[in-house]
Amino acid sequence: MNKGDNRRILLVEDNPDDVELTKRALKKNNILNEVVVAGDGEEALDYLFAKGKFKERDVNVLPTVVLLDLKLPKVGGIETLKEIRANPITKFLPVVILTSSKEERDLVDGYKNGANSYIRKPVDFKQFTEAVGQLGMYWLLLNEIPPKD
Repeated sequence: MNKGDNRRILLVEDNPDDVELTKRALKKNNILNEVVVAGDGEEALDYLFAKGKFKERDVNVLPTVVLLDLKLPKVGGIETLKEIRANPITKFLPVVILTSSKEERDLVDGYKNGANSYIRKPVDFKQFTEAVGQLGMYWLLLNEIPPKD
């Protein structure tokens, strides 16, 4: 299902179990795109803007989609989203909030700050696998992103 080498996923998730679960769900759905994992919002922003340990990375090669958890150490999910939207390089980058939060405030804040989608993680692995498969199919294959300026 890989549609070109640049179609990578940035998974921003601090829980190692959820990282493995997401990777397994992608693989089970034959979504073989590279998954770059950032353990917190700061690391995600460093990756996107080629800073810190990612300073050698080509800042013009962006992931196709960011899967963003909300409850993160260092820089939280909403703050990470705000930084992504504030930068001309990443302002149109698709960001899908993938969280276990059931708080309405998080949902509202996510959309208010420019999330493209908000998905609550199902507790059941089968449901989670189906949700991640649909998510991957849509954002990696069907969605059209605007050209770079």
